[in-house]
Amino acid sequence: RGSSSLFPKVKQEWRNRLRGSGHGIAAARMDAKLNAAGWISEQMGGVSYLEYLRDLETKIDQDWDRISASLEEMRKSLFSKEGCLINITSDSKNLEKSGQHIAKFLDALPSSPSLGSDPWLSRLPSVNEAIVIPTQVNYVGKAGNLYQSGYQLNGSAYVISKHISNTWLWDRVRVSGGAYGGFCDFDTHSGVFSYLSYRDPNLLKTLEVYDGTAKFLRELDVDDDALTKAIIGTIGDVDSYQLPDAKGYSSLMRYLLGITEEERQQRREEILATSVKDFKEFADAVETINDNGVVVAVASPDDVEAANKEKSLFSDIKKCL
Repeated sequence: RGSSSLFPKVKQEWRNRLRGSGHGIAAARMDAKLNAAGWISEQMGGVSYLEYLRDLETKIDQDWDRISASLEEMRKSLFSKEGCLINITSDSKNLEKSGQHIAKFLDALPSSPSLGSDPWLSRLPSVNEAIVIPTQVNYVGKAGNLYQSGYQLNGSAYVISKHISNTWLWDRVRVSGGAYGGFCDFDTHSGVFSYLSYRDPNLLKTLEVYDGTAKFLRELDVDDDALTKAIIGTIGDVDSYQLPDAKGYSSLMRYLLGITEEERQQRREEILATSVKDFKEFADAVETINDNGVVVAVASPDDVEAANKEKSLFSDIKKCL
């Protein structure tokens, strides 16, 4: 029960995150509204986690027995032979020697009844949300799931997303809009395409820029030199140099996600074959976010109030600090 003394420290860390990394908080909330993996991650490290900690702090002394039982159930689920997966990165000689030690480690783990493998289907409500904090700058996000809108992944999406961040969003959100940063991200596993701004003096104006992305792509005129540079930069990201520990972790993630070497090679070839036509076609995919996407902004009370007066933008408003 002495762990209750950690709550003030954790809450202070959260205050710092909201003020300095609001774009990460907004991204997590949008992801949690659009796919189950995002919901799980947000429960363990987003605003939902902060709300859970606040609730736990009020109950830890009054209902410790129930809390203790819940923690014990989690311990049994996590520290168990069933479902255990071990990833080791090593040279062949040491890998062979480690086999017996791994076996001993697994034997030492307790056996627990399986909790089953029912799919996690939870999501946060798919509504526009404002997370209000005392701040003079905002973190503005908008996202949608391109796969649910019918888009089928092509490696050219990596090139196009990078180009959108480096040109359109850089020029309109950062240079013209005055934000410290503006970028987009395409999670090719879930299909979630996100726009985000960092330390942004605007809110509605930034959302207008996001909604103008499809028009930008359709009217884009990229010469061969610029396209080649974009492709080379993207390949550099996809096949970036990794130290052994990073290689091992990447290998584990690909194993868990079911990504084969054949699929990776296919994406490389699609990246290298990216053409101006791909940019025009991708415009149709991102345009679906204009009307069907969700907005999450970590913003000041005044900017949220102004946005709701002008457009009734936010149906859910949370005050976190």
